[in-house]
Formats: sequence, structure tokens, C-alpha cells
Amino acid sequence: MATPSVLIDTSIIIEHLRKQNRAKSILYNVVDGYNLYISTVVEFELYAGATDASKRRDIQEILTWCVVLPFTSDVAQVAATIYQQLKAKNQLIEIRDILIGATAVTRDLPLMTLNVGHFSRIEQLQFLSPPQI
Repeated sequence: MATPSVLIDTSIIIEHLRKQNRAKSILYNVVDGYNLYISTVVEFELYAGATDASKRRDIQEILTWCVVLPFTSDVAQVAATIYQQLKAKNQLIEIRDILIGATAVTRDLPLMTLNVGHFSRIEQLQFLSPPQI
């Protein structure tokens, strides 16, 4: 049986980084059971929040567990469509989240996030629930 794939949102990685015992994080508990993907937007958010060398090293280690998916023209076109749909319904979300969602939609990957309520505005998006820890 093939290993399932999932695009993980920044919230999953932040939850891991904030845990006192990282072995009890969602990320730690999915790393061996899934092919993990992140968007370059997630990579940006992580590095933007890395305020010292230790935090940058943590992020670099986590990135070795994931495939980083680039922001491509296809993703840009899907993101623009999602933006227009959300704007028409007066339900806009943060543009970075639209870009992350568009990456998942374009690559046909479910999204794992701690912010489902927010991302659920993107109708085309599939979700994979984080494991209960």
C-alpha cells in the first residue's frame, strides 16, 4: 500500500515547535506515516518567525522531513480563482492562506491544519484531520 501524502500548514509545524515534549506533537506523530509536503509560503512563514539561530536550525531540520512545493504559475492561477470566489462571497482569508490552499488544490493533496474553520472557505480543498494526541 502506498504511503499517503499530505500538505501541512504552518500551524502544524508551529504546534510542534512550541511543544515542551515534541514527541507529543502532531508533526512528530505523522512524520513516519505520510509523505509530507509544504508550500514555499509555509517555508516563508517559518523563516519569517525564526528570530534566532536556534529557531532557524529547528526549521531547517523540519524541512528535511518535507518536500517543499514551489509557487508556480498553475498555483497562481488557482489562487487567483480562489481569491475571486472568496471575495465575491465577502469571505476573504489571509492571502498567504489562499496561496497555501491553492498549492494543495493544484497538487491534489489534502491539507492538514489546526485552522480548518478558516481554510474551509476554500471549497475545492480537501482536509486530513490531525491525529488525536
